[in-house]
Amino acid sequence: MPHQEQVLAHGNLCAPGPPNNAGYNSNPVPVIIQTESRDKWSKKMDFLLSVIGFAVDLGNVWRFPYICYQNGGGAFLIPYVLMAVFGGVPLFYMELALGQFHRTGAISIWKHICPIFKGIGFAICIIALYVSFYYNTIIAWALFYFYSSFSSTLPWTSCDNDWNTENCTNYFGKDNVTWTNYSRSPAEEFYTRNVLAVHESSGLGGVGYIRWQLMLCLFLIFTIVYFSLWKGVKTSGKVVWVTATLPYVVLLILMIRGATLPGAWKGVVFYLNPKWEKLQETSVWVDAAAQIFFSLGPGFGVLLALSSYNSFNNNCYRDAIVTSLVNCLTSFVSGFVIFTVLGYMAEQRNVNVEDVARDKGPSLLFITYPEAIANMVGSTFFAIIFFVMMITLGLDSTFGGLEAIITAVMDEYPDTLSHRRELFVLGLVVVCFLGSLSTLTKGGAYVVKLLEEFGVGSSIIAIVFLEATAVSWFYGINRFSNDIKSMLGYTPGLFWKVCWVAISPAFLAYIIISSLLNPQPLTLFDYEFPDWSITVGYIIGASSFMWIPIYMVYKLVWTPGSLKQDLPPASSSMWIGLHPAHCLATMSARLICLIVCCETLFQFGNAQLGESKVHDRPYEVLLRQNLVLLISVLSTLLVVMIGMAVCVYKPLRRR
Repeated sequence: MPHQEQVLAHGNLCAPGPPNNAGYNSNPVPVIIQTESRDKWSKKMDFLLSVIGFAVDLGNVWRFPYICYQNGGGAFLIPYVLMAVFGGVPLFYMELALGQFHRTGAISIWKHICPIFKGIGFAICIIALYVSFYYNTIIAWALFYFYSSFSSTLPWTSCDNDWNTENCTNYFGKDNVTWTNYSRSPAEEFYTRNVLAVHESSGLGGVGYIRWQLMLCLFLIFTIVYFSLWKGVKTSGKVVWVTATLPYVVLLILMIRGATLPGAWKGVVFYLNPKWEKLQETSVWVDAAAQIFFSLGPGFGVLLALSSYNSFNNNCYRDAIVTSLVNCLTSFVSGFVIFTVLGYMAEQRNVNVEDVARDKGPSLLFITYPEAIANMVGSTFFAIIFFVMMITLGLDSTFGGLEAIITAVMDEYPDTLSHRRELFVLGLVVVCFLGSLSTLTKGGAYVVKLLEEFGVGSSIIAIVFLEATAVSWFYGINRFSNDIKSMLGYTPGLFWKVCWVAISPAFLAYIIISSLLNPQPLTLFDYEFPDWSITVGYIIGASSFMWIPIYMVYKLVWTPGSLKQDLPPASSSMWIGLHPAHCLATMSARLICLIVCCETLFQFGNAQLGESKVHDRPYEVLLRQNLVLLISVLSTLLVVMIGMAVCVYKPLRRR
């Protein structure tokens, strides 16, 4: 799979072209020679279904409904839509356009945009690996449930099984059942004691042995993944016709069934009842921004990889709008599927909906919903199709995540890997399987939680922030707009340019700073993660992001030529007309503004907490102050390095 070639007169640490900070120049763009040897999608629908399959994942079913009712019900849709329009969709569109124009993966694309940011590509691949270590384990849990569903009576229906305890309480079909804080439903004990066996683990310090049942399920999952990806988009494009469409058929069936259950209307009212006062809380807007970002999935390298197999003149603008709408509507409809069932459970328990809507994350899919299914007429059928839906939702996202790594690495090393795709994919799948073994232990659920929280989290958001900044300010927004014009025949409107230059980066910075200023305690099944595990989590998060500054330093040190010789004339500066000293001064001014913004956000956060809470919890206030200081120091280091890259960039050898 040979590289496309970019005709450049000179190379330097940032790709030449329109020399402007935000693209205020429309000089001709470099010529991109499109190679016909690169694979292409057989049909346009193969691409659309692959993108939809990646974007619509398990999080749409479990995360959005919970966040929606927690943050004001129907009122939450206002910040959600605003964050989607001004933040999520522009970033989604940007990645599709970048991948389609440059026709290469997440690593080698930076030699066309700004070579010194190439570490972003390596960081994206590492994060994709971390995701594969835990995400496929969740699919393996669903496969275990799927196998267990082939029985006339579902095993999580009663309390008469070997794994049940004296606290097991079955209230369906029974009168005068007392539900206490110690009570556990049959579905909960099936999940925690039979599937995960967390009761036999002492936590992360003693995860226990690998459960062979889950290892077999994971092996089957990775076997499906391998034979779906080994031949490239020609095979994966056919598989997604099943894995991307089947969940919608199942969602429709489950929504119709849920609507006919007694008490379903209570759940719908609880789901959509607007609480307008919630809009005054900062956390609601942060949750809306984070939800739309992780739902659409920019920054994972998947959109770059999938769109790189499009034809050059494909209408990526329309694709971005259509797939974003499908994603958001799927999240909204999934809420009805979940909350009609929660209303039914509340009716059966004779309690309020909020008393049964406390589960979140995987517990919502592996405890709450199966518990309701077990007590429906035709429970076996509904259990089978529900877990088939979960497996297919998960597989689509796995296809996208691993394809991002495959495309990125193969495009970076085409001479070595272009004719060995099958072997490379096999090696990658084996690595992912071996990396997942710790999540298959009796304490594997705790490992999954740790990787989910720190392996992705703020790291991927910071990476997308740098990506958006590099494209808009270093590559140049006008140059990027000209690239889109060469594909579509027209330039993006002012709205998109403003979003790419200012609003979307601010949207990402808002999520990062808010998440750092409001750290949440890490718990699972009443287990509080020890301090040493949090330290390990931060190391995991840093292990991906650190490659960005490392590569910057490497490029500055190893690029030939002395600093004095390689200082470019002002006319060739990326920020035209600016002397290097002026450039550094500008970067310093931006640093001061960043620190001021952090301090402003901190003060605003304290105001939201209220004076009483601030005085009652001095440790948290101190923690937030330390985090602000940490953000400032890290920002200083990063901005200084970027300033060096911009102002003292050296000639780059032609590859």
